[in-house]
Amino acid sequence: MCGKFTQMASWKEVVAFSQPLGVIVRGEPVSISTPMRMARIVRLGEDGRREMVDMRWGFSKPGNTSFKPDHMHARSETVDSRATFADAFAERRGICFVATFNEGEELPSGKTKQWVFAPKDNKPIAIAVIWEEWEGDGVAVPCFVQLTVPANPLIAKITDRMPAIVREEDWPTWLGESDAPLKNVKALLRTFDDGGGWLMAEQQSANAAKPKPQMELF
Repeated sequence: MCGKFTQMASWKEVVAFSQPLGVIVRGEPVSISTPMRMARIVRLGEDGRREMVDMRWGFSKPGNTSFKPDHMHARSETVDSRATFADAFAERRGICFVATFNEGEELPSGKTKQWVFAPKDNKPIAIAVIWEEWEGDGVAVPCFVQLTVPANPLIAKITDRMPAIVREEDWPTWLGESDAPLKNVKALLRTFDDGGGWLMAEQQSANAAKPKPQMELF
């Protein structure tokens, strides 16, 4: 499952993506998010309008004395029935717009090889999330988890799950701008196949040269 993603640093200045997103300009500063780190999430505010909020990646159990990510992902198949996630799915959905995301391939040696996925057209990827506020140590921490779906045929060679990606025409329904029964909202969580529009490259170490895409997705 996705354990790392990148977001454009300049996106924080965009007013909650009230208009369709443009393209990512390669070479601009990016922020890297891993569990417990902060990321920018689009959700509906109290006024019903889209807003961008910094949230921590992971749900922490209410009884924890300090925040720790007990859950980083939620399976789409059970997100509406598991007590940990059901309320957030019904009432607090958001979108995490990313430039790339990683998937890990478990190797026979026990190590994990990281693969990076990015769209050829440089448009952001809209990952479905749910969010809540964890309260502890006298503070409230807004936090989120990613939703996952079964992997498409190529990613299935690496791992059995991938992020749930929301298509642009479905953003209003997913965020709650369009009134729809929850069964219809859940139906949006399906395996994404873009028809050949993504690139896949092996993640290089921080000291290595910038990797070039080695294989085309789909």
